[in-house]
Amino acid sequence: MTIGARVLKTGLAVALAVYLSNLLEFPSPIIAAVASIFTIQPSISRSWQQIVDQLQTNVLGAIVALAAVRLFGQTPIAVGLVCIIVILISIRLRMENTIGLTLVTVVAVMEANQKGWLFAVERFLMVLTGMGAAFAVNILVIPPRPRKLFTVQVQEAYTQLSLLLRMAISNEMREDVHRKEKEKLQGTLRKLDEAYLLFEEERSLLPQRRQARARQLILSKHLIKALHQGVDLLEVVEEHYFSAAGAEAWAQRFDRQIEELTKYHEQILLKIEGKMKPSAAIEPEEEREARLINQLTDYMRDDPDEHKRLVFVASAMLEYAYHLRRLERVSDQVQQRAD
Repeated sequence: MTIGARVLKTGLAVALAVYLSNLLEFPSPIIAAVASIFTIQPSISRSWQQIVDQLQTNVLGAIVALAAVRLFGQTPIAVGLVCIIVILISIRLRMENTIGLTLVTVVAVMEANQKGWLFAVERFLMVLTGMGAAFAVNILVIPPRPRKLFTVQVQEAYTQLSLLLRMAISNEMREDVHRKEKEKLQGTLRKLDEAYLLFEEERSLLPQRRQARARQLILSKHLIKALHQGVDLLEVVEEHYFSAAGAEAWAQRFDRQIEELTKYHEQILLKIEGKMKPSAAIEPEEEREARLINQLTDYMRDDPDEHKRLVFVASAMLEYAYHLRRLERVSDQVQQRAD
């Protein structure tokens, strides 16, 4: 088992929150520690947005809590009603992710207000201390790098996809291994989608950086699309190829075409990473695709109902090839602009 960066930073944020609570002589470090746990986020941009949202809802929650104590007193029913009101306000403001910490603030302020306003303010300062500790740790200790994470996961997803596609037609992989590898690929793609969202949330202050970032976002979107198209091809092969009449006669041609596409996909990724010569010709021959289409057209004329399954497989291959070519063109344009 490995300890991830976010796990490590959560522990450090709690430790810093407890240390600052003792340094500021708060009566208990628990509130600050809880606040630090809620504030840790997987990206700098999201962490900052979380701080802004938390400040707004926590100030609002503290004000509502103080007003409620003055009007209704500090009773269990009053605490519950105030929590409901704060939840509804947070949802109305579209800040649902701040509800947990805001409720901590509400309960802490209402519990302390019976001892005086200074105690209530002190409880609120504990929350702010925990939030500040988490934000500092998130920036200073192993700062999130969404773009680097995205690149690593693209390569990981391609490796898993390539293995499954290259053995799709031959069907030589054991079923239990195939199932596990496919589940791993689906998990990697989910992580990749999350990494893209984090990458998309990054903000740049300089206009030049904003333009470069916009180009990288477009390239990233095409990288994801190409991977999903490869998965679609895998699904079509599993659903239609083995049920098609006379599929064995087409096995070598389909297997060769898929092998060529996966190689093309790999070369595009190497080209994006700057590991191939700019002049290298990596695009598959379109003549071979045209021959395959003509052969399938003749094949389908014999018995359209029985033979259309292989046409579905061929269509998925052509779609995969189309998106790979688009990916290569976009990557070339991004690299030319960067130069």
